[in-house]
Amino acid sequence: MYFDGPIGAPGIMGLTIAISLLGMYRMPAIIQKFLFRPYLFLRARQYDTIVMSGFIHADMSHLLFNMFTFYFFAFPMERHLGTIPFLALYFVGLIASHGCTFHKHRNNPEYASLGASGAISAVLFAYIVYFPTTTLMIIPIPVPIPAALFAVGYVAYSYWASMHSRDRINHDAHLCGALSGIAFVAVTDPGAFSRLLAMFT
Repeated sequence: MYFDGPIGAPGIMGLTIAISLLGMYRMPAIIQKFLFRPYLFLRARQYDTIVMSGFIHADMSHLLFNMFTFYFFAFPMERHLGTIPFLALYFVGLIASHGCTFHKHRNNPEYASLGASGAISAVLFAYIVYFPTTTLMIIPIPVPIPAALFAVGYVAYSYWASMHSRDRINHDAHLCGALSGIAFVAVTDPGAFSRLLAMFT
């Protein structure tokens, strides 16, 4: 059957859900195989994990939160950019977010990371560049937040949390993913970035 709609976002979402569920409930070895371990990335040549770790999640809440965010921002971004640019944005965000993780934890043999949060942050922040006047809702806060204000708060919190947090969340990936999304638009579509800056100058 011929399908003329976006195929990148549905494909990524379908693969992420399928591989994550398979790893969580049927084949836990998949999770172990695809974990991004900065210490082993070069030492053991686990090069594929810089991408494949984005298709696995720790638990159902982790998966649902990421896919919920992905659905609301990735699908309109693919329609706006086109499939190839959207895929480039997504995987640039995924690799950049893990690049920051590698730099910080490359000498820590105990550290491992998984999930699509960094790539989704790139998509979210590219969306904010293109649609800065939109408002976002943050669960469980039932108050619309201007996208620009959200962006500033998100980057500031991610930076603070990466310096001080003791939880299991990879805040470095969130921060680097967000910044890579902004950089992607600045490089590939300077006009959009210029229009964004003009709104605040």
